[in-house]
Amino acid sequence: MYLALYRAYRPETFKEVLGQEHIVKILKNQIKTDTISHAYLFCGTRGTGKTTVARLLAKGVNCESEERPCGVCESCGTIKDGISIDVIEIDAASNNGVENIRELRESVKYPPATGKKKVYIIDEVHMLSTGAFNALLKTLEEPPEYVIFILATTEPQKLPATILSRCMRLDFRRVSETLLIEAMKNICGQKGIDISGPALRLIAANADGSVRDGFSILDQCISSGDLKITREDVLSLIGTPGEEVFLELANKIKSGNTDEALLIVDRAMADGNDAKQFLKNFLAHYRNLLIAKYIKNPEDILNISVENAERIKEQSALMPLSEITGAIVEISKTAAEAKWSSQPRILLELCIIMLSAPAPVSVPAAAAPVSVPAAAAPAPAKPAPVIEKPVIEKSAVTDDLWGSLFAGEDPLKGRFMMLSDAEIKTISEKEYILAVRSGFARDFVEDNKKLLEELLEKKTGVNKVIKCVIEEKPVEELAAKLENTFGFSVEVEEE
Repeated sequence: MYLALYRAYRPETFKEVLGQEHIVKILKNQIKTDTISHAYLFCGTRGTGKTTVARLLAKGVNCESEERPCGVCESCGTIKDGISIDVIEIDAASNNGVENIRELRESVKYPPATGKKKVYIIDEVHMLSTGAFNALLKTLEEPPEYVIFILATTEPQKLPATILSRCMRLDFRRVSETLLIEAMKNICGQKGIDISGPALRLIAANADGSVRDGFSILDQCISSGDLKITREDVLSLIGTPGEEVFLELANKIKSGNTDEALLIVDRAMADGNDAKQFLKNFLAHYRNLLIAKYIKNPEDILNISVENAERIKEQSALMPLSEITGAIVEISKTAAEAKWSSQPRILLELCIIMLSAPAPVSVPAAAAPVSVPAAAAPAPAKPAPVIEKPVIEKSAVTDDLWGSLFAGEDPLKGRFMMLSDAEIKTISEKEYILAVRSGFARDFVEDNKKLLEELLEKKTGVNKVIKCVIEEKPVEELAAKLENTFGFSVEVEEE
């Protein structure tokens, strides 16, 4: 029977394990000095070798050779074939009840039949119920001297503290792309497959530190029957967009290549990807860019490989913070709308267009110079009098100018929310007269005066200073605002 690559090339000795040298060193030393712990907790993301190392530890404590595990003795062979009665593997996802743990407690009483130790490997242990965890506590804390428990999980944060404190915890790291590429290259060499370097790098990037994922993608490529595999072959077979797709899409958006960005989305949709899930993954990519801007080594918090973390850091360094936060807001809004839409792809494409080809900023009417009516011009025979530029009094024009500063999804909208009820009373040749409602608001304007003046200059094209005055609203106006906001009637009593 044909075996998948990740099963056919499963390590049989510690030296074949990829990328977990820190764990291998500890376990080899414990086997050598006979200081094996009674309970282990193996933590790490999928495909990093938790179950494999658990089986190697079971081989090591029962191996009959001097170099343990040897992988060739009878004990190692029975464990490899899954027929050893002293190594019991339990899937906690389907055996998560109290009754299952009671059966385990009963079987623990019997010593090993052929080997030195009886090993229980409980996979996905975080799936056990609360009652099952409680039933396991006493046995896990003080098992018979011939029993070893190995708990494996991808989500250690879900385990009770009482379980964590009873185990030796070993954290498995994501495997580097260099090691993964070398391992896949050796497999292809043994099978007579000619695979290009770019194809190997693409597979490793999409594996994201998981050996099983990388071998599964390679297995899919080999199954096509081609003796030569190129990067294009891998792209056509992967289907699901990896980190490389989102890196490329973000680059196209940043450079304003809307057409190429839309073509990337089209390819992703043609490969069978769901538009809603694509939005979630794309949002996660910009979140990664945001985190990478502030954390020096973000691979642990982002739960990605070192190489992908480096690519994200490079891209993040080229993007201003405002661009990243703006994209997060826009994609989040689109994802929320797409959740209930029957045409999520259209919303996704609209989002890409909005990000890569933003609408130009229009200059409000207030920016237009004020012209003097023709009737007011002096007669040709008389010398022209000096005409001062008029002052623009408060009107819809001034209201539109101030309101346009923080309209839409501008990141500054939240920062200047307390100035939403401020008003530009007049606009003269050199200054804006800005009316606020309190001394606190006036102090806030003074502290941010330069920024506000720069924003107004971008809108109007004219450099003017802001002069701030306090103007309290009439009681009647406040009463009307309360009525509109809360829907109840407010009566104003005259003194």
